[in-house]
Amino acid sequence: MSWWQRKIKRRDRSPERRIDRGDDSSDRWLIVGLGNPGTQYEKSWHNLGFMALDIIAQRNDIKMGRLRFQGMTGEGTIKGECVILLKPLTYMNNSGLSVAEAGRFFKVLPEKIVVLYDDIDIDVGRIRLRSQGSAGTHKGMKSIISHLGTEDFCRIKIGMGPRPTGDMVDIVLAAIPSSQRKIVEKALQDTALCLEALLSSGPEFAQSLYN
Repeated sequence: MSWWQRKIKRRDRSPERRIDRGDDSSDRWLIVGLGNPGTQYEKSWHNLGFMALDIIAQRNDIKMGRLRFQGMTGEGTIKGECVILLKPLTYMNNSGLSVAEAGRFFKVLPEKIVVLYDDIDIDVGRIRLRSQGSAGTHKGMKSIISHLGTEDFCRIKIGMGPRPTGDMVDIVLAAIPSSQRKIVEKALQDTALCLEALLSSGPEFAQSLYN
Protein backbone atom coordinates (compact mmCIF):
# COMPACT_ATOMS: atom_id res chain seq x y z
CA MET A 1 0.00 0.00 0.00
CA SER A 2 1.36 3.42 -0.97
CA TRP A 3 1.98 5.97 1.77
CA TRP A 4 -0.84 8.27 0.65
CA GLN A 5 -3.35 5.40 0.85
CA ARG A 6 -2.82 4.78 4.58
CA LYS A 7 -5.48 5.66 7.14
CA ILE A 8 -8.14 6.19 4.47
CA LYS A 9 -11.60 6.53 5.96
CA ARG A 10 -14.13 4.81 3.76
CA ARG A 11 -17.62 6.15 3.32
CA ASP A 12 -20.66 5.48 1.13
CA ARG A 13 -20.14 1.72 1.36
CA SER A 14 -23.26 0.88 -0.67
CA PRO A 15 -22.90 -1.78 -3.41
CA GLU A 16 -21.17 -0.57 -6.56
CA ARG A 17 -23.58 0.60 -9.22
CA ARG A 18 -22.64 -0.18 -12.79
CA ILE A 19 -23.37 2.61 -15.21
CA ASP A 20 -25.65 1.69 -18.08
CA ARG A 21 -24.65 3.15 -21.44
CA GLY A 22 -28.31 3.89 -22.04
CA ASP A 23 -28.56 6.29 -19.08
CA ASP A 24 -29.08 9.96 -19.86
CA SER A 25 -25.79 11.86 -20.10
CA SER A 26 -26.76 14.21 -17.29
CA ASP A 27 -26.66 11.26 -14.86
CA ARG A 28 -22.91 10.77 -15.24
CA TRP A 29 -19.87 12.53 -13.83
CA LEU A 30 -16.38 11.96 -15.21
CA ILE A 31 -13.76 12.36 -12.46
CA VAL A 32 -10.22 12.54 -13.86
CA GLY A 33 -6.97 12.32 -11.89
CA LEU A 34 -3.88 13.43 -13.79
CA GLY A 35 -0.44 11.87 -13.59
CA ASN A 36 2.13 9.80 -15.44
CA PRO A 37 2.12 5.99 -15.64
CA GLY A 38 5.08 4.03 -14.34
CA THR A 39 6.59 3.29 -10.94
CA GLN A 40 9.30 5.91 -11.46
CA TYR A 41 6.63 8.64 -11.31
CA GLU A 42 4.16 7.29 -8.76
CA LYS A 43 5.50 9.32 -5.81
CA SER A 44 6.16 12.51 -7.75
CA TRP A 45 4.43 15.87 -7.37
CA HIS A 46 3.05 15.57 -10.89
CA ASN A 47 1.08 12.47 -9.81
CA LEU A 48 -0.98 14.19 -7.12
CA GLY A 49 -4.06 13.73 -9.30
CA PHE A 50 -3.51 9.97 -9.49
CA MET A 51 -3.01 9.84 -5.71
CA ALA A 52 -6.20 11.78 -5.05
CA LEU A 53 -8.19 9.50 -7.36
CA ASP A 54 -6.85 6.43 -5.52
CA ILE A 55 -8.16 7.85 -2.25
CA ILE A 56 -11.53 8.72 -3.80
CA ALA A 57 -11.85 5.20 -5.20
CA GLN A 58 -11.02 3.58 -1.85
CA ARG A 59 -13.28 5.87 0.18
CA ASN A 60 -16.21 4.95 -2.04
CA ASP A 61 -15.39 1.28 -2.73
CA ILE A 62 -14.88 1.81 -6.45
CA LYS A 63 -12.62 -0.73 -8.10
CA MET A 64 -10.06 0.73 -10.49
CA GLY A 65 -8.41 -1.46 -13.09
CA ARG A 66 -10.34 -1.64 -16.35
CA LEU A 67 -8.12 -0.44 -19.20
CA ARG A 68 -9.92 1.56 -21.89
CA PHE A 69 -10.03 5.08 -23.36
CA GLN A 70 -6.20 5.06 -23.19
CA GLY A 71 -6.51 5.01 -19.43
CA MET A 72 -7.56 3.10 -16.32
CA THR A 73 -11.18 3.39 -15.20
CA GLY A 74 -13.59 2.51 -12.43
CA GLU A 75 -17.35 2.99 -12.13
CA GLY A 76 -19.60 3.46 -9.12
CA THR A 77 -21.46 6.04 -7.09
CA ILE A 78 -20.40 8.91 -4.83
CA LYS A 79 -23.04 10.69 -2.76
CA GLY A 80 -25.70 9.03 -4.90
CA GLU A 81 -24.20 10.29 -8.17
CA CYS A 82 -23.04 7.95 -10.94
CA VAL A 83 -19.34 8.46 -11.58
CA ILE A 84 -16.64 7.24 -13.94
CA LEU A 85 -13.15 7.55 -12.47
CA LEU A 86 -10.37 7.91 -15.03
CA LYS A 87 -6.58 7.92 -14.89
CA PRO A 88 -5.25 8.80 -18.36
CA LEU A 89 -2.24 6.62 -19.20
CA THR A 90 -1.15 8.72 -22.16
CA TYR A 91 1.48 10.58 -20.12
CA MET A 92 0.60 14.00 -18.81
CA ASN A 93 1.01 16.11 -21.93
CA ASN A 94 -1.53 14.03 -23.89
CA SER A 95 -4.15 13.62 -21.15
CA GLY A 96 -6.82 15.22 -23.32
CA LEU A 97 -6.85 12.24 -25.70
CA SER A 98 -8.06 9.94 -22.93
CA VAL A 99 -10.49 12.43 -21.36
CA ALA A 100 -12.14 13.32 -24.67
CA GLU A 101 -12.49 9.66 -25.65
CA ALA A 102 -14.16 8.74 -22.36
CA GLY A 103 -16.35 11.83 -22.46
CA ARG A 104 -17.60 11.02 -25.95
CA PHE A 105 -18.30 7.38 -25.12
CA PHE A 106 -20.36 8.17 -22.01
CA LYS A 107 -21.81 11.41 -23.44
CA VAL A 108 -20.66 13.31 -20.36
CA LEU A 109 -21.50 17.01 -20.38
CA PRO A 110 -18.49 19.33 -19.84
CA GLU A 111 -20.06 20.74 -16.68
CA LYS A 112 -20.00 17.21 -15.24
CA ILE A 113 -16.26 16.72 -15.72
CA VAL A 114 -13.95 17.25 -12.72
CA VAL A 115 -10.16 17.17 -13.14
CA LEU A 116 -7.78 16.70 -10.20
CA TYR A 117 -4.19 17.86 -10.68
CA ASP A 118 -1.10 19.43 -9.14
CA ASP A 119 -0.64 23.20 -9.13
CA ILE A 120 2.72 24.79 -8.43
CA ASP A 121 1.16 28.22 -7.81
CA ILE A 122 -0.80 26.97 -4.78
CA ASP A 123 1.04 26.30 -1.53
CA VAL A 124 1.55 22.68 -0.56
CA GLY A 125 -1.22 21.45 1.72
CA ARG A 126 -3.87 23.67 0.15
CA ILE A 127 -6.45 22.87 -2.52
CA ARG A 128 -8.63 25.07 -4.70
CA LEU A 129 -11.84 24.28 -6.58
CA ARG A 130 -12.64 26.20 -9.77
CA SER A 131 -15.65 25.69 -12.03
CA GLN A 132 -13.83 26.99 -15.13
CA GLY A 133 -10.66 28.73 -16.21
CA SER A 134 -7.47 28.51 -18.22
CA ALA A 135 -4.80 25.83 -17.96
CA GLY A 136 -2.11 28.17 -16.71
CA THR A 137 1.25 26.47 -17.22
CA HIS A 138 -0.10 22.92 -16.72
CA LYS A 139 0.41 20.94 -19.93
CA GLY A 140 -2.02 18.19 -18.96
CA MET A 141 -4.78 20.76 -18.55
CA LYS A 142 -3.79 22.43 -21.82
CA SER A 143 -4.26 19.10 -23.57
CA ILE A 144 -7.67 18.52 -21.98
CA ILE A 145 -8.95 22.00 -22.86
CA SER A 146 -7.69 21.57 -26.43
CA HIS A 147 -9.42 18.22 -26.93
CA LEU A 148 -12.66 19.17 -25.19
CA GLY A 149 -12.81 22.54 -26.91
CA THR A 150 -13.88 24.31 -23.71
CA GLU A 151 -12.54 25.61 -20.39
CA ASP A 152 -15.95 25.28 -18.75
CA PHE A 153 -15.42 22.25 -16.52
CA CYS A 154 -14.56 21.87 -12.84
CA ARG A 155 -11.08 21.29 -11.54
CA ILE A 156 -9.62 20.74 -8.08
CA LYS A 157 -6.06 22.02 -7.90
CA ILE A 158 -3.75 20.39 -5.35
CA GLY A 159 -0.95 22.65 -4.16
CA MET A 160 2.74 21.83 -4.51
CA GLY A 161 4.06 25.40 -4.15
CA PRO A 162 5.45 27.86 -3.51
CA ARG A 163 7.01 27.95 -6.95
CA PRO A 164 10.77 27.29 -6.57
CA THR A 165 13.56 28.30 -8.91
CA GLY A 166 15.02 25.75 -11.27
CA ASP A 167 13.96 23.54 -14.16
CA MET A 168 10.20 23.03 -14.02
CA VAL A 169 10.30 19.49 -15.42
CA ASP A 170 12.76 18.37 -12.76
CA ILE A 171 10.67 20.01 -10.04
CA VAL A 172 7.31 18.44 -10.91
CA LEU A 173 8.81 14.99 -11.54
CA ALA A 174 10.74 14.96 -8.26
CA ALA A 175 9.57 12.63 -5.50
CA ILE A 176 7.59 14.23 -2.69
CA PRO A 177 10.00 14.45 0.27
CA SER A 178 9.14 12.48 3.38
CA SER A 179 9.05 15.71 5.41
CA GLN A 180 6.03 16.90 3.40
CA ARG A 181 4.10 13.66 3.06
CA LYS A 182 1.86 14.29 6.05
CA ILE A 183 0.65 17.66 4.79
CA VAL A 184 0.24 16.27 1.27
CA GLU A 185 -1.80 13.35 2.61
CA LYS A 186 -4.12 15.83 4.36
CA ALA A 187 -4.54 17.76 1.10
CA LEU A 188 -5.40 14.55 -0.75
CA GLN A 189 -8.04 13.71 1.86
CA ASP A 190 -9.40 17.25 1.53
CA THR A 191 -9.58 16.76 -2.24
CA ALA A 192 -11.76 13.68 -1.76
CA LEU A 193 -14.00 15.55 0.68
CA CYS A 194 -14.21 18.55 -1.65
CA LEU A 195 -15.31 16.31 -4.50
CA GLU A 196 -17.99 14.73 -2.32
CA ALA A 197 -19.26 18.19 -1.34
CA LEU A 198 -19.27 19.24 -4.99
CA LEU A 199 -21.31 16.21 -6.04
CA SER A 200 -23.78 16.46 -3.18
CA SER A 201 -24.24 20.24 -2.86
CA GLY A 202 -22.67 22.01 -5.85
CA PRO A 203 -19.47 23.98 -6.50
CA GLU A 204 -20.31 27.09 -4.49
CA PHE A 205 -20.90 25.08 -1.32
CA ALA A 206 -17.72 23.05 -1.85
CA GLN A 207 -15.72 26.23 -2.48
CA SER A 208 -17.00 27.74 0.76
CA LEU A 209 -15.58 24.77 2.67
CA TYR A 210 -12.26 24.11 0.96
CA ASN A 211 -11.02 27.18 -0.97
